[in-house]
Amino acid sequence: QVQLVESGGGLVQAGGSLRLSCAASGSTFGTTIMCWFRQAPGQGRGFVVAIRWRPGDTYVVDSVKGRSTISRDNTKTTVYLQMNNLNPEDTAVCNCAKKRSQWASLESATGSDYWGQGTQVTVSS
Repeated sequence: QVQLVESGGGLVQAGGSLRLSCAASGSTFGTTIMCWFRQAPGQGRGFVVAIRWRPGDTYVVDSVKGRSTISRDNTKTTVYLQMNNLNPEDTAVCNCAKKRSQWASLESATGSDYWGQGTQVTVSS
């Protein structure tokens, strides 16, 4: 099985930045599609970003374009979510996930087979 452990969440001021990490183990990380989701209080879980194993092949939803970027370090089997210019609406539990197929569409929110337990991001207003 695959284990995913998120870290890097915390409390930040509006306009600040935060980098989340997702450490993976138990799979061939270099050939995976990794994703980030977030769930605000009282709302459903939303798809944010995805990255394929091929260099530079990423997807970012329109609502966070220009503020969020996804990257990965295959030597450390870790995927990152860099979030800049945060606002209170970004407060959410953020989860990383692995898609079952390495050839899946990056913009698709479905197809994940393993999930981390999440890390809390809180942005003060």
